[in-house]
Amino acid sequence: MKNFNLSKWALEHRTFTGFVMVLLLLGGIFAYFTLEQREDPKFTFRLMVVKTLYPGATALEVENQVTDRLEKKLQEVPNLDYIRSYSKPGESVIFVTPREDIPATEIAYLWYQVRKKIADIRLSMPPGAIGPFFNDEFGDTYSLLYAFSGEGFNYAELKEVVDSARQQILRVKDVEKADLIGMQDEKIYVEFSDKKLAELGLDMASVTQILQTQNSMVPAGTVITPQQNLSIRLTGSFDSVTSVANLPIRIKGRTFKVSDFAKVTRGYIDPAEFKMRFNGKDAIGLGVTMNKKGDVLALGKLLESTMASIEENLPLGVDVEKVADQSEVVHTAIGEFFHTFWEALAAVLLVSLLSLGMRTGSVVALTVPIVLAGTLLCMLLFGMEIHRISLGALILALGLLVDDAMIAIEMMARKLEDGWDRMRAATYAYQATAFPMLTGTLITVAGFLPVGLAQSSAGEYTVAIFQVVGISLILSWLGAVIFTPYLGYLILKVKANTTETNHDHFATPFYNRLRHWVDYCLEHRKTIIIATIALFGVGVVTLTKVPQQFFPLSNRPELIVDLWLPEGSAFAQTEAVAKRMETLFAQDEEITSYASYIGGGTPRFFLLIVQQLTNTNLAEFVLVTKDNSARERVMQRIRQALATDFPEVRGRVMRLNVGPPMDYPIVFRVFGDDASKVRVIADQVAEIVRANANTVDVNDDWHERIPSVRLVLDQDKARALGVSTASLSQALQAHYTGIPIGQFRDSDKLIDIIWRAEHQLRIGVDELPNINVPTSQGKSVSLSQLVTTETVFEDGVRWRRNRFPAVSVRADVVEGMLAPDVAAQIVPKLEDIQKQLPTGYFIETGAAKEDAWIAQKSILIWIPLVVIATLLLLMMQLQNLSRTFLVFMTAPLGVIGAAFALMLFGAPFGFVALLGIIALAGMIMRNAVILVDQIEQDEEAGMDTWTAIVESTVRRFRPILLTAAASILAMIPLARNDFFGPQAIAIMGGLTVATVLTVFFLPALYATWFRVQRVQPDIGTKVNTEDPELGVSHE
Repeated sequence: MKNFNLSKWALEHRTFTGFVMVLLLLGGIFAYFTLEQREDPKFTFRLMVVKTLYPGATALEVENQVTDRLEKKLQEVPNLDYIRSYSKPGESVIFVTPREDIPATEIAYLWYQVRKKIADIRLSMPPGAIGPFFNDEFGDTYSLLYAFSGEGFNYAELKEVVDSARQQILRVKDVEKADLIGMQDEKIYVEFSDKKLAELGLDMASVTQILQTQNSMVPAGTVITPQQNLSIRLTGSFDSVTSVANLPIRIKGRTFKVSDFAKVTRGYIDPAEFKMRFNGKDAIGLGVTMNKKGDVLALGKLLESTMASIEENLPLGVDVEKVADQSEVVHTAIGEFFHTFWEALAAVLLVSLLSLGMRTGSVVALTVPIVLAGTLLCMLLFGMEIHRISLGALILALGLLVDDAMIAIEMMARKLEDGWDRMRAATYAYQATAFPMLTGTLITVAGFLPVGLAQSSAGEYTVAIFQVVGISLILSWLGAVIFTPYLGYLILKVKANTTETNHDHFATPFYNRLRHWVDYCLEHRKTIIIATIALFGVGVVTLTKVPQQFFPLSNRPELIVDLWLPEGSAFAQTEAVAKRMETLFAQDEEITSYASYIGGGTPRFFLLIVQQLTNTNLAEFVLVTKDNSARERVMQRIRQALATDFPEVRGRVMRLNVGPPMDYPIVFRVFGDDASKVRVIADQVAEIVRANANTVDVNDDWHERIPSVRLVLDQDKARALGVSTASLSQALQAHYTGIPIGQFRDSDKLIDIIWRAEHQLRIGVDELPNINVPTSQGKSVSLSQLVTTETVFEDGVRWRRNRFPAVSVRADVVEGMLAPDVAAQIVPKLEDIQKQLPTGYFIETGAAKEDAWIAQKSILIWIPLVVIATLLLLMMQLQNLSRTFLVFMTAPLGVIGAAFALMLFGAPFGFVALLGIIALAGMIMRNAVILVDQIEQDEEAGMDTWTAIVESTVRRFRPILLTAAASILAMIPLARNDFFGPQAIAIMGGLTVATVLTVFFLPALYATWFRVQRVQPDIGTKVNTEDPELGVSHE
């Protein structure tokens, strides 16, 4: 194997090599059309919600009796990062968050453990608690979302239409499920009047019992005869609203109809819990989820034809409108990426053709599609997809994968000009530089290793960068040693061996000047090294001044608007405010459509949104604007309207973010043992956050206290009259909220029958003392005889974190500022408060700053592995510890140019920019190892070290410059991309400066490192007539 030459073998088996090349190209084309396409990579949502209802309890009682009990048990579950919860009157919600470094494959087992632990204590929950209920399906994203609306159609009629459409959609290939959104459940209400019941001498308990027994479905037996069995069926169950109203009730010897003392109506859940509206009309949504193996573009086409046939058969007056369409978004996004890709490819090919000539450049131009085809084929084989990250990584790799081909073909072309035959020239590059190139390629891949190993949400989201770049670079080396020589052998011509072909290519005036400059750097090596170190120091300082950003904003045209009313607000009030806001949207010509979700948040139409849970005081809107510039103008108008026309609500307008979901960009958490002290500290923190000019909409998550009516029961009177607390609670529940007394069976529907007071009696607190309460003697007494009434204020919501009372002070940032920078401004101002905190009380920084640090930490923790891998590769190639460390010292030089470029272009330094700087280290060492290896070969060929340094630098200058130019120009189109822009800018700047330093600083460093002295006094005018490239080959 020592003398094995892969390029020579490929040329000796040209038929086989050509066959493999064609096979690769066809495989790549097949892979492109087969690969699954989506907007974002698959992403594991590390969140489970555990919800428990405890009707009648205050927020504090829910916290003590339900939330704390569950949290205590959940603390036994391993690998949890933290447990966060809130307790509201009658409701407990716990958010379970696993550690970031838990592999995605283990999350499902962790959720099983949560369910198992909770099941262990289910029997110890307080009587009356309902649940717990679990939800861990936050990753399901609706590929398409439709809104069905109809003038003159009620919800029940509209639901039948949507159900029919749903059945047809479920038959479409790759549809996993289809959900109805905003459906209002039907109810039959039996609304009584206290006065009528009293006048007729009826008591509520007796009436409800009769209604329940009348409609029950109980078997009546079977008549068994010698010939057959005959089932006995009894009629009498409710078959219409009229049958409920006309039901005769006999009490105390008298018979009444239900309509004598109550009004029976068929309607919908009242008050509503969650509604969807589209473009100002009540609607029922239909969300379509694609299965894991589907292609969203293909699904979009199939659903388009299916919906066309559905629309043809819709009843007159029913409209179907598209709310969200992932297939269109993916088509547009991938179209933009391919536009960027072709621009980058054109830039790379232009560099190849202009710098190497038409024939030589065409070899590189033909090698690129072969490597790309191989990359796509590998992506298909490894189960990867085409999405924003993998496509961006492909463009990123484009500038790197031509490097090896350029080096190989440039060397072959030079040898052909020297008169070598095609076989010898084509195989020479493998002999001279194949293994230094391989080492450089693997070092570049190692630079991307941290993102491949990062165990965090951000790492999971961006892992395709490592996968795609790694595959493409390794294939690029194989392409350079197999297909580039093959294509060069076929395309390049042999030059006749004349005296002109024996001239030295590096004896031109330019190369002589370059020799002089390199020679000057060797002479003044200390000055060059000190200047470079100073420049590096300035670069590091500059990098700390670059604006910080976790992940960039999305370039989608949607806006999300949240309206939060005061805690405890009625659904009707929220709906009224939402309709006022819709009026503004309807008048804005730059808004193409808007969807409203009242009582909760939007369904997940975009993978990376923060999904809000059900809240009666929340209305959330999704606006689609004409384009990105329109989006910015609309956002400013809405913010202005919120400030002037909606003073009673807390409103937010947000663009969509890219990267792991995050709610507020600025968060400071205050927690400790005593909730009242935490509240006081949080108010102080809020004042400091509010004082910062770069924050807006400063608020906390505990909100204000809400009023409630407390009834103080006179126990002696109650016992004397035979009134128990349970019967009193049931009477009040029936009066105001209503209690189910049976179910109405209508075809395949089960509709609850609700017993409650008339509308006018339910809506006023003034009527509370006059409510009739049944006694054990069969009579009724007014509530005022048993209780005294008082109005008290209680917590509307109580938040906890890891069982500590916790208040989160939250804020948005003003336009033009980045959240980590604003948080960094606020943190020093909080030091005075932190110094005065009692023992056991803490203030933590959360949101963008915390998430950015977690993501960066998951990357930086693997830097030692990159260092070790790089050193191993360098030692394998250079076989010399001094040279290894010399090359390794060039790794940080990319920081200089990267920092200046980020600052110059105003690009933020965040997760993707950090990846760019780490990757730069590999790119720089790649050039350095090839140059150092060349110096070593020249020395072994008999040159003195000084001359070897200068001549090697001169000979490697062109390939270094060409590969750097190709990489930099390929980054220019990518620099416009919202997500990869900072990374591309960092690589462009870093590579530009590093290329200059490789040519001038590295020789000076090499001379200093090995204490090289000049042997010949005037090398600047020396013309090299030897062929030092014929040095010892490296295996």
